[in-house]
Amino acid sequence: MLPVFKCIINDNEDSPLEVQAVALVDQPAIEKNFLAFKMQKPLQFAVNEDRQIISGPAMLANTPIYRKDSEYGEYLVVFDKATIEAIVEKFFTKGLMTSFNIMHNSKAPVSDTCIFESFITDTSRGIQPMKGFEDVPEGSWFISAKVNNNAVWAKIKTGEVKGFSVEGLFKLMPLKMGAEKLTPEEAWQKIVELLNED
Repeated sequence: MLPVFKCIINDNEDSPLEVQAVALVDQPAIEKNFLAFKMQKPLQFAVNEDRQIISGPAMLANTPIYRKDSEYGEYLVVFDKATIEAIVEKFFTKGLMTSFNIMHNSKAPVSDTCIFESFITDTSRGIQPMKGFEDVPEGSWFISAKVNNNAVWAKIKTGEVKGFSVEGLFKLMPLKMGAEKLTPEEAWQKIVELLNED
């Protein structure tokens, strides 16, 4: 079993522990692609103009994400509902709705793109996942972005980029998983139980 870390941020506006941007990527770590919407063709016109809107999950709550780096080796990270709420609140407080790049490349910022819709699923408040994503865990963050950058929109249309991937700095807190052998389903259940204990 790989080590599992809970990612957390610092609510302090001056702290660098936060989500700083959303990358448009070919393989989202959350393994869910966004949906690209086209304008409905009006019945009286032969027009098929793109609305250039992309919508989908930016973060999935309590969902292990595989990571590999020189410091930790192979491991999993998870974000619980409370952390996602803190991330989203800080993201919008700092006005980062236009902070996009391609493939996590800070030298490839995306201009003319803006998050204009955002919600965190919360059935107690009647906030359901988007159609097509009904299976996502409670507490997941969805966004919609208007893409007025034609070069980027072309990459979306060709499938070169398929989803959102948040980027930022996080503190990693180890979750004590124990040494027992677990199936992937049992491991996922154990992670959810540990997150719910906090």
